[in-house]
Amino acid sequence: MSPLRVSVLAYPGCFASEVYGVLDLLTMATHVAAAQGAAEPSYEATVVSPRRRVTASGGARLDVSAPRPADVVIVPGFELSPALDLTATLAGLEPETASIRSQAAAGAAVVSVCVGAFLIAEAGLLDGREATTSWLFADRLARRYADVRVRPEQLVVTDRGVTTTAAFSAMYDFALRLVREHDGPRVARGTARVALLDDARSTQSAYVDPELLPTSGRGFAQRVKRWLDQRLGVRYDLTALARAFGVSTRTMLRRFGEEAGETPLAYLQGARVRRARHLLETTDRTVASIAADVGYRDSGTFSGVFARHTGRQPSAYRATFRRHEPAESLLPRP
Repeated sequence: MSPLRVSVLAYPGCFASEVYGVLDLLTMATHVAAAQGAAEPSYEATVVSPRRRVTASGGARLDVSAPRPADVVIVPGFELSPALDLTATLAGLEPETASIRSQAAAGAAVVSVCVGAFLIAEAGLLDGREATTSWLFADRLARRYADVRVRPEQLVVTDRGVTTTAAFSAMYDFALRLVREHDGPRVARGTARVALLDDARSTQSAYVDPELLPTSGRGFAQRVKRWLDQRLGVRYDLTALARAFGVSTRTMLRRFGEEAGETPLAYLQGARVRRARHLLETTDRTVASIAADVGYRDSGTFSGVFARHTGRQPSAYRATFRRHEPAESLLPRP
């Protein structure tokens, strides 16, 4: 079997770790495959650019080659800070978007890591397709590119030859999937074990931190949210909620929906799950106790709601995200 030709498209300001992260994992997979009897290298990997010189985020200078025919082209992400002029940044990367279009037209599979999705969307490859990116920027991607069906809960989405991944570490989820398809599940499992990676993740929902998301909703919705936040353990009653704000139930649903984009009950369920996540991460309380604290008398019902929001049952979530203080500090003592 001929080696799979993998090119990573480097460009000014890209994350160097996302340029080399997938390539390093493919190198590990090659060693694992060799240990399992493979006679030839599985991958032919290169870092390419339409520019002669590339300086990545943080000032790292990257060695690059001219674009060449490839089976898979990977587009890393970049630093999408609040102060960044995204329109100007993407306009300045027109040589890269042209290269992406050219590679796709030649039959290459195109893959983005994190906000690299903005680059391949700018190249027009996501029009009419499903895609994902970091949960932190998914709404921004959806607003900017109305023809893209954004799936913010997904880690990896492939739609007709174009693959998008969620934030930073999701590049490894993609890489393991690539290894599984090219070298088989045994090599993929071995690579995941060597690299200490979770090869069974399927969603980024459990990692969302609502405190980092832009605040949605105007004055009325914000007041309703504060009212609900103060009563997480109280049984939901739409009539009582509407009465508290001097409106009818129909008006409550209409105004809240127009401003917040969801129903009061949907918001309340999300707020309860956020509180439960905190308690699961920071306390030893039982799941039943936490369920009662956030308004669920039946722990089974609570577990179902929790799993729909996070992709994990409460006990599995705690096993993954429980915060343990290290025995020793990583930093030198003064």
